[in-house]
Amino acid sequence: MALHDPPTSPIATPAVPLEAKAEPTLMNPEAEAFYREALRELTALGVPFLLAGTYAVSAYTGITRQTKDLDIFCKAGDYPRILGHFQNLGYAVEIEDERWLGKVFKGKHFFDVIFASSNGTMPVGDAWFEHARQIEIFGQTVRIIGPTELVWSKSFIQLRHRYDGADVMHTLLKQHDQIDWRRLLAYMELHWEVLLTQLLNFRWIYPTERDKIPRWLMDELLDRLHKQLDLPPPQMKVCRGRMFSRIDYEIDVKEWGFADVGGEGEWRND
Repeated sequence: MALHDPPTSPIATPAVPLEAKAEPTLMNPEAEAFYREALRELTALGVPFLLAGTYAVSAYTGITRQTKDLDIFCKAGDYPRILGHFQNLGYAVEIEDERWLGKVFKGKHFFDVIFASSNGTMPVGDAWFEHARQIEIFGQTVRIIGPTELVWSKSFIQLRHRYDGADVMHTLLKQHDQIDWRRLLAYMELHWEVLLTQLLNFRWIYPTERDKIPRWLMDELLDRLHKQLDLPPPQMKVCRGRMFSRIDYEIDVKEWGFADVGGEGEWRND
């Protein structure tokens, strides 16, 4: 296989067809031609990609809302191939943050090329493609992110100016029987408290739908919490809020002595 050839199995495994519940509306209807062309070029390129963002939320929940772009997910090793391909076609490209995000522009229209979460906890991997779904959009058959991965990726988007908690709740409500709960727990193993928080929010928002969350999962997470309550607090002062928003929790690191997610902070002194 040549170096530039896209990988095959398991990414090449056919995705499960999905009858989309709805589609977003475009904030700029004239962008449709650009999106059609972009999806056609992405498909022809042969590099595995997934459509996510508002298109995935609409497909899974039936919610229709406006969107200004496309969110294209790929593996980190493939994002230079995608950007390079469109650059060779004459599009403007930008690497906004090499840790997770690139962009392709045609005039004022653009799409995002995302290969990880902004906090570095969720690199796009083979499992994302193995469990993808398939829909028709703009005349193209494309894969969209699976509901399990959609919940995982949106659980950490909690900024002052953007909070995706409602997307998580609506996906849990409408796709609870399609979510692989054990895989979701495995994804969030290190951050199980975030998962517990999301599930408690769901129970509070939809009290009549509490049984949609598996009992074994609630028991497991609450048992972890119960065991944790008996332990002493950690010695290192860490602010994991930076995984939600680097800006909103900046003061914690700069002035209050808390460590960033990947740095050193003050030790507790009590």
